[in-house]
Amino acid sequence: MFLDIHLHESTYSPDGRMTLAELVEEARQVGLDGVCITDHDSMGLAEYASRYAREVDYPIFVGAEYYSREGDILVFGIDALPEELRLPAQDIIDYVNERGGACIAAHPFRNNNRGLEEHLLTVRGLTGIEVLNGSTSPEANRKALQYAQRLGIQGVGASDAHNVIQLGRYATWLPQPVGTMEEFVAALRAQQAKPAILSGFRVAETF
Repeated sequence: MFLDIHLHESTYSPDGRMTLAELVEEARQVGLDGVCITDHDSMGLAEYASRYAREVDYPIFVGAEYYSREGDILVFGIDALPEELRLPAQDIIDYVNERGGACIAAHPFRNNNRGLEEHLLTVRGLTGIEVLNGSTSPEANRKALQYAQRLGIQGVGASDAHNVIQLGRYATWLPQPVGTMEEFVAALRAQQAKPAILSGFRVAETF
């Protein structure tokens, strides 16, 4: 199963340029089996996305891209974000893990001061590290992969798309279908994910 696990929809991400309907249509066209909406510091789309997923019979999981003091972290499997923004990275990781969720370090070495960078070496409890991010340079992605291997943390892939043109460039592969957030988080926490490069309809390379 191939999922794009880092996407920004226009309702709650100010820099998002695609509606949920446009997002899902394109995701199907490029061969994705499901998507994750990770708007900036917001899970506001969750209720609507749940209804829409049932209407179109397509997996849509809503997490968030939380901007911690040290950098962006994708969070999944929680009912709500903490009220306080810009918590330390370890605090948000602990918050999510205590609630049975999963945390992914987003684009840790992108050159915009929004990645965890060397803090990867000190935080504990990450479920994964983005080693393929569609809005990040190959050099920064390569460095993220090196840190993931060094730390023994699974690597994942995602487009970090803000428009349909970017969507699906990279993805995350799971060995079995997941239809609920609980199943998705369980697969992540079981370290079953791999980063993938999509290359045409339902053709992908994983590593």
